[in-house]
Amino acid sequence: MTTLELTPEEKAAQAELPYSWKQTLSDVDVSIPVPAGTRGRDLSVSIERTTISVGLKGKEPIISGSLPHPIVPDDSTWSLSDNVVELHIEKQNQQEWWAHVMTHHPKIDTSKIQPENSKLSDLDGETRSMVEKMMYDQRQKEMGKPTSDEQKKMDMLAKFQKMHPEMDFSNAKMM
Repeated sequence: MTTLELTPEEKAAQAELPYSWKQTLSDVDVSIPVPAGTRGRDLSVSIERTTISVGLKGKEPIISGSLPHPIVPDDSTWSLSDNVVELHIEKQNQQEWWAHVMTHHPKIDTSKIQPENSKLSDLDGETRSMVEKMMYDQRQKEMGKPTSDEQKKMDMLAKFQKMHPEMDFSNAKMM
């Protein structure tokens, strides 16, 4: 689970917002309380690429304005449950933390976010192989054994020595 310790000032600023929110690298979930008895048809909800608006029809929106980054509107949804409008917003760039939901609202310090650990199966092939290599190399170092790159160099040297038995490598220093 992603965790974030807010400063007292950030907590106070976030508590004054007409909604609460949480995020992962790929999405943002916003919870907006509405009056008891509110039905879906009573709501006016707009989710656009760079803006959102949520409110009761015929009244001022509860939240409305620009988002800090573009989203994917077709993959973003809303629902109404227990007098709370739940917005699920899919980020376009799924590799960044948002400092706020609406550009005119207070920011949080995203450098303090501690993301949940990823599973290797969540990674694309190239990234996964790079991470697996790094993990293997780390284990090798911990055991005092050569990393994959060092092993490759040693294998190439052994092959070269085999091809050139006439050369003396006894005083050679490896860098």
